[in-house]
Amino acid sequence: MRSSRFFFATLKEAPADADAISQKLMLRAGLIKRAASGVYTWMPMGLRVLRKVERVIREEMNLAGAVELLMPAVQPAELWQESGRWEKYGPELLRFKDRRQRDFVIGPTHEEVITDVVRRDVKSYRQLPLHFYQIQTKFRDEIRPRFGVMRGREFLMKDGYSFHTSFADLQREYAVMHATYSRIFTRLGLEFRAVAADTGAIGGTGSHEFHVIAETGEDDIAYCPDSDYAANVELAEALAPPTPRPAASAALEKVSTPGKTTCAEVAECLHIPLQRLVKAIAVVSATGEEKNFVLLLLRGDHELNEIKTGKIGGLAEFRFASESEIVEFLGCEAGYIGPVGVDLNRVRVIADRSVAAMGNFVCGANAAGFHLAGVNFGRDCPEPEVADLRNVVPGDPSPDKKGTLALCRGIEVGHIFQLRTTYARALECCYLDEQGKRQVMEMGCYGIGVSRIVGAAIEQGNDAKGIIFPAAIAPFQIAIVPMGYHKNEAVKAAADQLYAELSAAGFEVLLDDRDERPGVMFADMELIGIPGRIVVGERGLKEGSLEWKGRRDDAAVLLEKSALLSFLKEKLCVA
Repeated sequence: MRSSRFFFATLKEAPADADAISQKLMLRAGLIKRAASGVYTWMPMGLRVLRKVERVIREEMNLAGAVELLMPAVQPAELWQESGRWEKYGPELLRFKDRRQRDFVIGPTHEEVITDVVRRDVKSYRQLPLHFYQIQTKFRDEIRPRFGVMRGREFLMKDGYSFHTSFADLQREYAVMHATYSRIFTRLGLEFRAVAADTGAIGGTGSHEFHVIAETGEDDIAYCPDSDYAANVELAEALAPPTPRPAASAALEKVSTPGKTTCAEVAECLHIPLQRLVKAIAVVSATGEEKNFVLLLLRGDHELNEIKTGKIGGLAEFRFASESEIVEFLGCEAGYIGPVGVDLNRVRVIADRSVAAMGNFVCGANAAGFHLAGVNFGRDCPEPEVADLRNVVPGDPSPDKKGTLALCRGIEVGHIFQLRTTYARALECCYLDEQGKRQVMEMGCYGIGVSRIVGAAIEQGNDAKGIIFPAAIAPFQIAIVPMGYHKNEAVKAAADQLYAELSAAGFEVLLDDRDERPGVMFADMELIGIPGRIVVGERGLKEGSLEWKGRRDDAAVLLEKSALLSFLKEKLCVA
């Protein structure tokens, strides 16, 4: 491709409202243009990257035996009402009426539509298993779109859905997709991790997320460097301490802590480490009209994991207690609350595993301006319920018992679910088994954020000069930058000949034949993220050499023209 016959427009500075590295660089490199909040036009240069991501996904999905189709972006409300998600999904679901006042949605996902397709045409166990996938534009009306294509309202997604006669067969396909996704992200040239994850609003039982590792990632990932264990921090289990609780050896003492309402302030005031403090977090859950008040106990240096907490019986839809509710149930203002002396008929007490193993600890005294020291379960307050309530921290033992945990940041780009019968049962998607008995199908769901991958790749690969794309998804493999293309016939002829030869050899080449200064052309090619550039200059031509510089290289090297083709094939892995 010649620049004169292509279209790209770069910017020296990103728009002031761009808030992520990928967003800034994509706008500056002319990969995307903002059309509305969270909605972007993919420009020719960006579209080349997007199509390469799609191609790898399609090839691997087809090899795995999935069949591509294309479902409508506009979906009838009846299907969402039938599944129960019409009320549950929330304002992110863009709803509208047609001219006949019938309700529709712009699809954020397609579980309902594909289940409806299958229930209409699949009747026998002999027709199963099936796996359909599509690559299609979705829309979710995010309340605060940000980070460019990373969290936009409109986005391109690969979503696949499998249907089975048994859970065992669903598990087989789930394993196939886990391996397929791993191949996809490997081929795309991304550093990634597959992590165990919470199923969230999608539902089902088993779930894995695929994260591109990047310091700017939104998600915390816990992993064990000595094993294959990895999980989203939301799900990573914090094991109970291996040592038993120490015996009570200190007397219970009420200590003055006026104005000290945080763990850090109390620890400083009493000259003790945070690890000796127990903080109490008051939450409320409702069962019908009944209000249930719960006191959650965590070590002073630990943080509450709300996902884990929500899975405890009776806390599925908990919320943090208001100040008036804290006073109502504990008779004390927030900042000084604790488990000693509470009315267990009105207050449920749940301690994290680490707290359950503590003795002689400090906690709130349920009296403003005071804490209790030397507190012990069994002696000073009843033994609490025990649960895993906290986020793991670096150094915690790995749940697989093969080492200790470390944390890194990741950007979710893929998610696979064992949906089981969640949607099939709601929409009565059934088949007849070998005995002619009607059975509900088992389902799997497998998503990849296609446009999100582009942003994640840039978050992972960039420097002060711009984007550093993996070779597999770079818009072009090579940029030819001629010095004085419009002023020197020899340079023009050599550049044109090199462009023809490299194109014929199977390379994707961008010949920058713009009438621009060399510095502008160099800066643009580096900003766009093309893996390497070849400089054609008058001096080099006289010496029979060309200049090559890889995007990640510190310095350029001179190559004899006769050796260039073999060098590039090895460098860029072209057969």
